[in-house]
Formats: sequence, structure tokens, C-alpha cells
Amino acid sequence: MKIIKEKSRTYKDQAYYKFKVNLPEMKLDDAGFKEGDELECVAEKGKIVLRKKEN
Repeated sequence: MKIIKEKSRTYKDQAYYKFKVNLPEMKLDDAGFKEGDELECVAEKGKIVLRKKEN
């Protein structure tokens, strides 16, 4: 997997970017995630953890 930098917009001569990672469907299935799930992100040095957001 790779991190993809994508320009999302330009506002007042300032470029804004978003970053994407394409996850294999099998990994999403293993985690119990499905399209439309709200996720939260916890970042630590060297890793990023995604979890289902609790309501």
C-alpha cells in the first residue's frame, strides 16, 4: 500500500491536499468494516489505527 497525495482544491492561491490509502477489500472484511462506516483515527509514531466510531 502507498500513501497518495491528492490536491483537493485551491483557495486564494493556497493549495489544499488530502491523503488517501487504498485498503484491500479482504482487510476491510477481516476488520468488519463496510462502505459507509464512520471511522475514527488514532495516530502514533510509526502507525495509524482505524476503528469504527462509537455513536
